[in-house]
Amino acid sequence: MMQTLLHYFLHFIAPLGLAFVFFRKDWKTAYILFLLTMLVDLDHLLASPIFQANRCSINYHPLHTYYAMIVYVVMLFFKKSIRILGIGLLFHMLTDYVDCLMM
Repeated sequence: MMQTLLHYFLHFIAPLGLAFVFFRKDWKTAYILFLLTMLVDLDHLLASPIFQANRCSINYHPLHTYYAMIVYVVMLFFKKSIRILGIGLLFHMLTDYVDCLMM
């Protein structure tokens, strides 16, 4: 139960704080972009079964691999909107990694 609460807090509430603190002028846009990074979880549809409670997403799903994370790091060096998406994707990976540690 605590793991689930932490997971969804890190996916939805923490990015709101990040957006407000680091992108104060455009925090609403930044938060929406952070939320859009949740679409990275569509790669879970490629897994069988789609959901498995004790499976670590990191390096299992295609968009959660270390290779994909390199692309997300490269995104940090582009214009602001791409940079925000890169930050959101990396934060998403961190959140999923925390899940792996709690298993």
